[in-house]
Amino acid sequence: MSDAYLNLAPWQVASAAALVLINGTVSVRLQLGLEKTLVIASLRTVAQLLLVGLVLHWVFELNQLAAVIGIMALMTCIAVGTAWQRASRRHPGMLLNIVLSIWGSSWLILAFTMTVVFRDTTPWYDPQYAIPLLGMILGNTLNGITLGLNTAVDAYDDRRQEVETLLALGATRWEAARRLTQQSVRVGMIPIINSMMIVGLVSLPGMMTGQLLSGVEPLAAVRYQIVIMFVIASATSLGVVSVVVLTFLRVSNAHHQFDFERIRAAARSDERR
Repeated sequence: MSDAYLNLAPWQVASAAALVLINGTVSVRLQLGLEKTLVIASLRTVAQLLLVGLVLHWVFELNQLAAVIGIMALMTCIAVGTAWQRASRRHPGMLLNIVLSIWGSSWLILAFTMTVVFRDTTPWYDPQYAIPLLGMILGNTLNGITLGLNTAVDAYDDRRQEVETLLALGATRWEAARRLTQQSVRVGMIPIINSMMIVGLVSLPGMMTGQLLSGVEPLAAVRYQIVIMFVIASATSLGVVSVVVLTFLRVSNAHHQFDFERIRAAARSDERR
């Protein structure tokens, strides 16, 4: 097994970028009108990754807790903002629910991984491990939370009559909303479960691929990837359950009543904007 990775020259990167011309050609031939979007997306990809590379180089060299926490906090805030923007409907307290779910699940699982699984790293907040790991956790948790949250708020509006009927028959608020909650959690968990079902058979994850390309022994790369998959699955599960349960608590009260108008009013307000 080679111990050296292939150090790509600028012309090699440019040759790979030229493949985007295939997408442009398809767009022109089919009159999709995506040429400008493809150019902008390509330029943003290069600019954003170069910027991230420079920032990470600085953070890795500095290797200070404050810098690492600052970068991770910025990453988490961007994930929170993205989840908020993707919400199909909104209600009072939703932003706080998203913050608690994303921040709590991702940072809690990261802390466990860095102090227990990767306990031999020095220091414990080693940016070489902490930042990439948090990025993978946030990306997957964000998708799960967005799906679970949107399913929950849509279900409370679409199936309002079902919930009110169960309440009228004497059900508690949990009994009335249990099926909606279970459905929302299942939907939020689908992406990570699908990934776990096909990993290694249909797809090789990015981290494992990167390690193989850099010359890491395959079984060592596999062990790392197993850890990553379990870490991501745990964070996603915790985040999805958190945001769905918090949503349930926001639209119901201890008197077993539901305030559906909080969600519907927010939806109408968003449409007017």
